[in-house]
Amino acid sequence: MSAEADTTYSLSLILVSQQLEIQASEDSEAWKRFHHRHSSGKFFKERRYLLKEFPELVSCREFSKVLEVGCGNGSSVIPILRGNKDIIVYACDCSSETLERAKEIVHSSSIFAVQNRFHPFFCDFAFTGFPKWLVCDSCIESLSLKQQECASDVKEGGVADKSGSYLSRECGSCIGGVDFVSLIFTLSAVPLKKMSPAIMECFSVLKPGSLLLFRDYGLYDMTMLRFEQEKRVGFREYMRSDGTRSYFFCLDTVRDLFAGVGFIELELEYCCVKSLNRRKGKSMQRVWVHGKFQKPA
Repeated sequence: MSAEADTTYSLSLILVSQQLEIQASEDSEAWKRFHHRHSSGKFFKERRYLLKEFPELVSCREFSKVLEVGCGNGSSVIPILRGNKDIIVYACDCSSETLERAKEIVHSSSIFAVQNRFHPFFCDFAFTGFPKWLVCDSCIESLSLKQQECASDVKEGGVADKSGSYLSRECGSCIGGVDFVSLIFTLSAVPLKKMSPAIMECFSVLKPGSLLLFRDYGLYDMTMLRFEQEKRVGFREYMRSDGTRSYFFCLDTVRDLFAGVGFIELELEYCCVKSLNRRKGKSMQRVWVHGKFQKPA
């Protein structure tokens, strides 16, 4: 390759990197504004159905660790903590303001030992990946090691970054990976081209044999049918007027995304619910995709 071609290639990489950074910033800002508008918590109802759909969260061993990705105001975190008094939840979001609100809501919910079992932290996982204290490089190479034998390369104590991160670290050691990752109406907000790397990040922090729990918008959900054509920004991908995006999944797309990074499919199906808006007298057809995937042991 000539020097001129090499320079052009390098400039192209820089431009792509800058474009991704701009997109990540725009997406994060859009969700920050979204959560700010709905900061009262009334917009998001507690997702009590999670324990019914994913009973493993109740029957798991003591002190199992859950990573809730895109926790919002804590609507998924609360039922998990309430349903299992021995489980530990690490929850991340791309908005530090939203994490503050989640912390307030969760800590005011009278959950047993919540101070020790709920650890929120800032992370835009689709663009930056997860922090090393979740699982260090030596653990990625051999997650069969016992947790106490794993020494992390991060410093002791929780340190807040410039975005106001909440970093929950245990005595300077990484936590050795997690037993569950929950992706509940989160992946659909990630740009399609970033979905596979984002799922790979989830794969990397799971212990062997552990589960990823998935629920998101399905093809022909009523919200998809309500979008105007000009809101379409990609294949089955739409952007709302507030700048937040949403993708609508078919089973084959979900299957390919998760199998592509090494997951084993345990459950994958549509969940169709017909509900009635009594105030407006309208029937609403909701379509969601339910999935359960396992990291090979």
